[in-house]
Amino acid sequence: METTTEIAFQIILFAGNGKSNVMEAIQEAKRGNFTEADRLVEEAGEELSKAHYYQTQLLQKEANGEENLINVMLIHSQDHLMTAMTVRDLAIEIIEIYRNK
Repeated sequence: METTTEIAFQIILFAGNGKSNVMEAIQEAKRGNFTEADRLVEEAGEELSKAHYYQTQLLQKEANGEENLINVMLIHSQDHLMTAMTVRDLAIEIIEIYRNK
């Protein structure tokens, strides 16, 4: 099993990838390239699912009675994941605004 810090780094990596993808998707929508914007949103979802997988590992470990080490890196990773998920949700709305413009 990976350490809590290793899991935190995985969450940061995949959340960051997802956030970058949706930010690119907004730029593509701004240019009118909705096929690419949709592809990037889909790719972001895949990256965020990977981050969520690592988060779920920690939740399952704790649900099974094992203690998780809570460190600043883990808290930081959770911030990254939640921010990336929020940005994705907002990006989807922004893309729709561009699409219907």
